[in-house]
Amino acid sequence: MKNYIYFESTLKRLGDIVGSILAILVLFPVFLIVALCIKIEDYDGKIIFKQNRIGHQGKIFQIYKFRTMYKNAEKQLKKDESLYEKYKNNGYKLSKNEDFRITRVGKFLRKTSLDELPQFFNVLKGNMSLVGPRPIVEAELDEYGTSSCLFTRMKPGLTGAWQVVGRGKIGYPKRIGIELSYLSHASVSYDFKIMFLTIFKVLKREGAH
Repeated sequence: MKNYIYFESTLKRLGDIVGSILAILVLFPVFLIVALCIKIEDYDGKIIFKQNRIGHQGKIFQIYKFRTMYKNAEKQLKKDESLYEKYKNNGYKLSKNEDFRITRVGKFLRKTSLDELPQFFNVLKGNMSLVGPRPIVEAELDEYGTSSCLFTRMKPGLTGAWQVVGRGKIGYPKRIGIELSYLSHASVSYDFKIMFLTIFKVLKREGAH
């Protein structure tokens, strides 16, 4: 049994390395176009947004995304206490009409999931996997309660079961059940199924916000 688990984990890591390298090479022109669009709209801001997330075994790592918000957006949100409270209670997101932080380019990037592309570098570095539970901010870990130790058993993923089931349409606590279900049934074959379904979800722009 131990040999099988080791084989699965080795195969998964090998797939992460090969898959992320291929994706970065193939999508490199897209990276350049997106970076240019971000700079044209908001020249003073950075191209890549970095944020601390909970990783494997509870370790903190910095997730990479194309920046979709205006400079100092988080600070501005926290100044509005009622809106920030609503943001937390709504699964750490706001409706499109309420969220003043997102740029015009950012709205397109989120809708098409292009903002997630830099996470292939997270996968290559080894602090994320192609498939796994989605990385969360530290405050969200409280939502998992006594199940938080189960959640951190695996590396977070660029995509996962939550994305293919409903993504932004499904909040807590239902999201917890979906993520923990993946952890119970994780396998290389299941990962391939999730990646295949993710392609269709992204093309249909389902659940993105």
